[in-house]
Amino acid sequence: MAAPQAPRRRQPQGLRLLLTVLLGLATPELARAAVQPPLPTDPAELLAACGKARQADRTDLLRKLRQRLLQVAQPPQPFPVVMAASEALLECQAPTAALQVLSSYGPASGMQRRQWLVQQWRAASAGLEHDRAARALVRLRALEAVDLESFTLPVGRPGADGAFRQRPALDLLVDSLEALGRHQEASALLLATRLPGEARARRLRRAVLLQPQTPLAERDRWLELALEEAAAAGAWSLATDLLDDQVLLHLQAGEDPSRAIERRVRLSRRLDDAYGEWRLRRHDPRESPRATALEQQLRSPAAPGGHAVAPVPRSPLP
Repeated sequence: MAAPQAPRRRQPQGLRLLLTVLLGLATPELARAAVQPPLPTDPAELLAACGKARQADRTDLLRKLRQRLLQVAQPPQPFPVVMAASEALLECQAPTAALQVLSSYGPASGMQRRQWLVQQWRAASAGLEHDRAARALVRLRALEAVDLESFTLPVGRPGADGAFRQRPALDLLVDSLEALGRHQEASALLLATRLPGEARARRLRRAVLLQPQTPLAERDRWLELALEEAAAAGAWSLATDLLDDQVLLHLQAGEDPSRAIERRVRLSRRLDDAYGEWRLRRHDPRESPRATALEQQLRSPAAPGGHAVAPVPRSPLP
């Protein structure tokens, strides 16, 4: 005959209620820990996980993903793994860690070295390490068939279409050199630009701004070259900015700006730019009647000049 079973002790109603309340309070954290799947080891999967964690602002998960990526990328690793892990670390907002991974691999030459240098620049730029970013671009320039003027690099984050905004590597190198205070090197790069048109005009203008200690005659010559390029490209808004720069340049040097002012006024009239002409005329008492007429014209958005659409000049810059 089987021995009788001892009766089970019933938990007090109050204890059961207390346990229920405590478990209910801890549910979000406990549930997340219970259902959290193991972290992947494939860099492509880690890249996707980093993107989701970043969008959800999960700093705790981002930290774990960074640690896993550093484990996955422990050297020695083949080139594809190094590049994929560094890309995932950039997505995980860890540019310094991405540089660490890239530093463990050094491709000798060819396409792999180009890709490695571009990735190194991206990581250094994201981490605001301007010196390393500049060195990566200088090394990239040393490669055969790499022209920094025409070679573009992705900047910022992808847009709604998933594409990155592109900028010429030359301008990005100038950005880094300027941030480092190496203005003379940056200016030399800009002055050596070869691509004609508006891009060259903008670079020449930037070179002038980076070299305030250069003699007036030299900077004036750079602005004249920029004006020629802007006029040839029909970049009339840029041309007006360059003439404004020239006026200011002469005023700061204590020189007579009248020639630059007259050229700016002539261009303003051809562009029907009442505002630009008014800015130049308003401080000259001899031009008071003309300045008053221009001011009246600017008050009517429908009238020609100022707010109206400007016609495109057909002849070169005066």
